[in-house]
This record gives sequence, structure tokens and C-alpha cells, in this order.
Amino acid sequence: MKIGILCAGDEELAPFLPLIKDGKTTEKAKLHFYTGHMGDMDGIEVVTLFSGVCKVNAAIATQLLIDEFGVDIILNAGTAGGMAEELEIFDTVISTELCYHDVAEDILTEFHPWMNSVFFAADSKLVQLSKSAVAKISPIGKVVWGRMVTGESFISEEGRQEICEKFAPLTVDMESASVAHVCYVNNIPFLSIRCITDTANHSGIDNFDENCAKASSIAKDITLALLAEIERAW
Repeated sequence: MKIGILCAGDEELAPFLPLIKDGKTTEKAKLHFYTGHMGDMDGIEVVTLFSGVCKVNAAIATQLLIDEFGVDIILNAGTAGGMAEELEIFDTVISTELCYHDVAEDILTEFHPWMNSVFFAADSKLVQLSKSAVAKISPIGKVVWGRMVTGESFISEEGRQEICEKFAPLTVDMESASVAHVCYVNNIPFLSIRCITDTANHSGIDNFDENCAKASSIAKDITLALLAEIERAW
């Protein structure tokens, strides 16, 4: 079993790197891929990297994980902005479905890849295993499952309201849906795990770097718990 763990930024990747055992580094398309075993999980080989922010960067990295490294599953781990009012900083959202908030709907439904809706579904087995994993640990903040949206821009207050009215998402980021998109057309199981760094009520801007480091560590802990469940039950 080989699992790709894709992070957007280097700070989101940082908590994973010290845990990789017998690792090696491969450079492709100006990206650095770190391959090895995560801790004591000898039954799972991981390939992890940070792709850089935005949809295209994430899509490039995802396709390389599939074509060049032959991963069986891709997990997207990192941070996000909270959109739902009930979410607080350091809560974590695990995807059930994902979409773009800045792509015309008919682009996906009337043209390739001719989807039935604009939503990319997360893998149902991974969703269930993530619930088992979370039940066995005590993560900081609450963990919820639901819809994520992705787009290329930072969200203003006006933009936030429009996105919430149209999609009712729990989180917003710049990569998750594009990773889901590439996994969809390649038939690769996918799940996103995103910890909240800022919300409408608690902007987090003044402490963003500190929040990002802590949120990345929380996302890492939940991802590791999920890896253990995958090794046991997949």
C-alpha cells in the first residue's frame, strides 16, 4: 500500500517529515517528494510533499503522485479557513464532498469530465475509517465531516456571504477540490483533512503563523491516526 500525503505549504508538511523512516527525496517538476515509511507503520509506504498554494500547483503534484509514484490513495492534509459559524480556530474538518466556488458549474457538467453535479465525493471508505480513527484519539478542537470549497482568492466578507449562500461549506481553501478533481478522473480514493486557522468571527490574522503551525500539527495527528486505520482495515 502506497499513500500520497499532499500539503499545500511547507509549514503544513513540516510535522510529517521527522516521522518518515528510511526516507529518500526525489525532485520532479520543481517539487520535492519524500518517500518512506511513517513511524512504525511498515505496511504503508508514504510519499509526501508540499505542492505550493493554488489549484494548478496542487493538481500538478497530485498527477505526479499518481503517475510517477503509483500511489493507491491520496490524502490532502493541512489548514483552511472556517466558513460555518459553528467552527472555531483549531477545529478540524474532514471532507465528505468538495467543489470549486469560482468555476462555472457547466464547465464540469457539460464538458469533461461530464459530472452529474459540481461536487467531488470523498472516498466513502476513507470517510468511515477517519471516523474510527478520530474516535481513538483526543485531538485538539472538535472534528466534523462535511463540504469543503476551493478557489483562487482570499475571501472578503462580501465574498464569504455569497459562497456560504450558494454552497453552505464548512471550510474554504485553495487546493482541496483540485486534488479531488485529479483523483476523480484517475479513480484514486481521496480524502482531505483541514484544520481551521481563521474564521469570520475569529480572524486569526494577528497570530496566523502560530495558528498555522499548531493547526498543521493537529491535521498531522489526525492523518497519522487515519493511516493506522488504513493499515489495519484497508
